[in-house]
Amino acid sequence: MSSTKTLADLASALLSGAVRVVDLTAPLGPNTPLIYLPPHIGKNTPPIKVHKISEYDADGPYWAWNWLELGEHSGTHFDAPRHWISGKDYPDGSTDKIPPKNFVAPVNVIDRSKEATENPDYLLTVESIQAWEKEHGEIEAGGWVLLRTDWYKRGDSSEKFLNADANGPHSPGPTAEAITYLISKGVIGWGSETVGTDAGSAAGMNPPFPAHTLMHQANRYGLASLCQLDQLPPKGAILIAAPLKFVGGTGSPVRALALAPT
Repeated sequence: MSSTKTLADLASALLSGAVRVVDLTAPLGPNTPLIYLPPHIGKNTPPIKVHKISEYDADGPYWAWNWLELGEHSGTHFDAPRHWISGKDYPDGSTDKIPPKNFVAPVNVIDRSKEATENPDYLLTVESIQAWEKEHGEIEAGGWVLLRTDWYKRGDSSEKFLNADANGPHSPGPTAEAITYLISKGVIGWGSETVGTDAGSAAGMNPPFPAHTLMHQANRYGLASLCQLDQLPPKGAILIAAPLKFVGGTGSPVRALALAPT
């Protein structure tokens, strides 16, 4: 089949509704939950602020626009390799240097929502991934792997989303061994519905924050604060996640979309 016909078929499927567009993005604004780091670890992303320039008034009679204060890793966002010390030396590791073809790829969705509901500290293991592969098929090289936990249903309450107590945050994520396994499969990136790509307990893992450390060490990518993964099949969808072309950027908020069968 020619590439022209493939694209024509896709266009027809989009117009007919045979392929639907699923928004995987959380609303971005002053109430968006942001990751919190204890002071002894480092500085935090500042709160998101929206400043009005004009709104059909004396500062601009025919137009409305704003300027924004926000961190690169706010809301639904893309982690570039340069975000982590393990990936800092890749010449194509910043958001302006990543090849654009890498922003569109097949997606594998591992549903562990039941486990995460029962245990917010749930950790995805190699054995769990392999059980999923036995049921749904091998994870292909060049594809994304996303962990569905239905965490996004906690809404924009930072308290519920971060789910922290005196012992630290409690949220699901991968083990270091799971990330190593996915890298060996040749995946392009790893994503989650939580505020970051790692579990809440990841600071105490070996290595610490393995989704960040290992993925970016391998020049792969991360996606965090995804939504509506329950609207995607385990396999068969296409993920589109393109960060802003910040010069030297370590990451960026994204409008993450998926093309999925109806």
